[in-house]
Amino acid sequence: MVHFDVKSMRSEAATDVLILGAGPAGTATAIQCAQAGLDVTIVEREQFPRDRPGETLHPGIEPLLQQLGVAEQTLTPDLLRHPGIWVQWNQAHFVPFGQDDTGVWRGFQIWRADFDAALLNYAKKLGVKVLQPCYPTALLLSANRVVGVKTSQGALHSTFVVDATGSHHWLARQLKLPITYYSPRLIARYGYATGEIPQSSPAIAADNQGWTWTAQVRPQLYQWTRLSFNQQIDKRWIPPEFAQLQPTRTNAADVTWRIVEHPAGKGYFLVGDAASVLDPAASHGVLKAIMSGMMAGHIITQILNHAQPEQIAIQAYNHWLHTWFHHDIQKLKELYATLPTPPQ
Repeated sequence: MVHFDVKSMRSEAATDVLILGAGPAGTATAIQCAQAGLDVTIVEREQFPRDRPGETLHPGIEPLLQQLGVAEQTLTPDLLRHPGIWVQWNQAHFVPFGQDDTGVWRGFQIWRADFDAALLNYAKKLGVKVLQPCYPTALLLSANRVVGVKTSQGALHSTFVVDATGSHHWLARQLKLPITYYSPRLIARYGYATGEIPQSSPAIAADNQGWTWTAQVRPQLYQWTRLSFNQQIDKRWIPPEFAQLQPTRTNAADVTWRIVEHPAGKGYFLVGDAASVLDPAASHGVLKAIMSGMMAGHIITQILNHAQPEQIAIQAYNHWLHTWFHHDIQKLKELYATLPTPPQ
């Protein structure tokens, strides 16, 4: 067995960890690594602020943000808060987040442009180098190991590369890693509308063709997401409950269920949507991004500090991510099976 020579690799690399993408997954990885004393560089294609859908966050994300040291910067007092979600799935009912001795738990309605920028700014304060705008063009390989990336600003050598670029699976496609699909092609369309209507909490409503999510994301700004199982969604479509609002913009995302079979390997880790994708009914996209980033950062730190052999650490990450993914798939199947006309 060929052993990974950490000392030799780190002496030859320009940085310990090179992260592709500055969304929640990439910045969580960067912060976790930087807090452990590693040298970290982020490559981000877009300038900030950038347009991203608003997000409804479960209150369970707060301890993770506190652990990263960014709760105060990201969960600001001006965010819209709510105690649960209205669900119309065969029957209408309110699903509270819960409560404890401190009171009722309330979720957060974040604005992704602000959220992403706050995470990136905190990473910079920790000494993380950010190249922006900058994008990857090819992987650098040595003896079947990822050792860096060619970018629009030149070649960058690193001990580990983390792909946090999202659902296009850039690194996986560069390495020709197998991607397994678990659903037919699913396209979610989302959009925004401005105005004022009464809506106290986010809501998800199912029908015979799919489901619609609605939420107020900012004062006088509302977002909707529509997933249709069997038909395309007209670009001019808007939820009936938003009919009196003024539509602004719409977009679409490929949310076909899929996972990269080897989300970690020699010299690389995949985090967030770069590793696996499920449709928004799974309801924890940002949570998955941050948790996978923190886990990858923790494991990379263990490897570089000789606390765990690389191959064992890689296997542990792959097992953890696959277990979580398949648990969510089972829950989604059970959820969709309760619809009057369940999808195939």
